[in-house]
Amino acid sequence: MTFDITHPDIRCAVEIALAEDVRTGDITTDATIPAELQAEGRFVARETMTLAGVELLGLLYDNPTLNHASGARLQPGDEIAVVRGPARLLLTRERAALNFLQRLSGVATLAARFVDAVAGTGVRILDTRKTTPGLRVLEKAASAAGGVVNHRMGLWDAILIKNNHIRLAGGVRAAIERTRSLNLPIEVEVRTRPEIAEALACGASRVLLDNMTPQQAAEEIRLIAKRVEVEISGGVTLANVRAYAEAGPDFISSGAITHSATAVDINCGIYDA
Repeated sequence: MTFDITHPDIRCAVEIALAEDVRTGDITTDATIPAELQAEGRFVARETMTLAGVELLGLLYDNPTLNHASGARLQPGDEIAVVRGPARLLLTRERAALNFLQRLSGVATLAARFVDAVAGTGVRILDTRKTTPGLRVLEKAASAAGGVVNHRMGLWDAILIKNNHIRLAGGVRAAIERTRSLNLPIEVEVRTRPEIAEALACGASRVLLDNMTPQQAAEEIRLIAKRVEVEISGGVTLANVRAYAEAGPDFISSGAITHSATAVDINCGIYDA
């Protein structure tokens, strides 16, 4: 997933952000700043971060100068981008621009920390659907900028049979059999050894070991013996992700990457041109 600013969901997100903030106009700026005044705005990193979303400036300003792309590792003082134009426009859109940059770079920064934490293990980190409503495309792109592999985008593009599906369908086998006609890879969330055995016997493509300790996961992964791909999920944090990686899965997914990311500190100084 990349920051394709032609994507309709991305354009819509920017339009909504401007509509909720500006509505009928920026009354403070329009009252204090001459209409003819030209200005220059400089976006600068104020902490160590992984940048994401800078490409969205192209939807907010005419011809911004982007000094770095999404995925860049930045240090305090690094200049991210420069925008030029009517001072009123720069001031009116400053908050929307910073909200996107700070939030998305926060996601990318946390994603990069997860990736760095499992370096050398061969495990790939996945994001989840635990995203801000309406911002999934943006937050998935931010995760990818941090080095994370995007999991399914939504309910429509991959099969993931979870415990509630298993319960309501009448068991692992019944749930799997009902998805075969879709001719897609089948991932099954499993919590017990009998569920694992049934998923393997029924031809699952991947099993998701849910809410196990690293020690429990390691035992089950030895039992699975590479017959299918293995994903670990549930309770994964920066503090324990390395331990889970050393259990030997193919993937580890964490909702924290999107639902618990903290916005990073980015400044926008606007000056008379």
